[in-house]
Amino acid sequence: MALKNGSLVTEFILLGLTDQPALQIPLFLLFLVMYIITASGNLILIILIVLNSHLHTPMYFFLFNLSCIDLCYSSVVVPKMLMNFILEKNIISYDGCMTQLYFFCFCVISEWYVLTSMAYDRYVAICNPLLYNTAMSPKVCSCLMLGSYLTGIFDAIIHTGCILRLTFCDANTINHYFCDLLPLMKLSCTNTYVNETEIFVVGGKDIIVPTVIIFTSYGFILSSILQIRSTKGRSKTFNTCSSHIIAVSLFCGSCAFMYLKPSSVGSLDEGKISSIFYTIVVPMLNPLIYSLRNKDVKVALRQTLSRWKF
Repeated sequence: MALKNGSLVTEFILLGLTDQPALQIPLFLLFLVMYIITASGNLILIILIVLNSHLHTPMYFFLFNLSCIDLCYSSVVVPKMLMNFILEKNIISYDGCMTQLYFFCFCVISEWYVLTSMAYDRYVAICNPLLYNTAMSPKVCSCLMLGSYLTGIFDAIIHTGCILRLTFCDANTINHYFCDLLPLMKLSCTNTYVNETEIFVVGGKDIIVPTVIIFTSYGFILSSILQIRSTKGRSKTFNTCSSHIIAVSLFCGSCAFMYLKPSSVGSLDEGKISSIFYTIVVPMLNPLIYSLRNKDVKVALRQTLSRWKF
């Protein structure tokens, strides 16, 4: 084989979630349904926000971006995963693997910072409502999103570039359902100390900094909620915030468990289970947790369906 980017391998074989034949079809159907729900939920939310002017607010601007990211990065991972259940060998080219890795890293990192922007938006809305129009002006919102995407672009380049420096001699079987950082590092025949350090530093920054900001924001929010005299108002606001915290905690916990530990600790099978949460479960739940339970979204859905029916 010709030498390619420091590697003798020109294609990889993805093992997928399991090699047990009895589970292939049930898991295929399960994850197919989950992907359809994910794609449908996020597409519906995107369409509703675009078509209804009363949803053109900072909160729904962030939700629009979150839905776009969830739709993109579930589409980067899940279709290839579904192929594992119906093909004898799920093969991906070296270039295809690196491309999948880059877009996966970009989407996950961008989502971290979009979630951080959403937490800040809710903090200003609940704790400093008089300053909301100034603090969350269109220019500020646009800058927050631009910063989120630029961070995703540059950090994904760093992650992917560090993988490109590795050599893959003869082993080409990835014990995962997509091209991820840790399984590729384990497959390499060169020293991965630089890669482990890079993941710990860059990945740690992308997990710890947003997590601290998010939970600090929600800490102030919960403190403000406790000062609300109306039991109904306090309950409504708390239910909304608790849903957000559950979704963020699931995303934070699964990412931290996967990446903020030495590659020698834990098995790749544990990593597969953990990655299911942030690649499949969270993108499916986000539209339900953040918006489809929202009264404004329900009104927008009824109005849109009425217009289409007319």
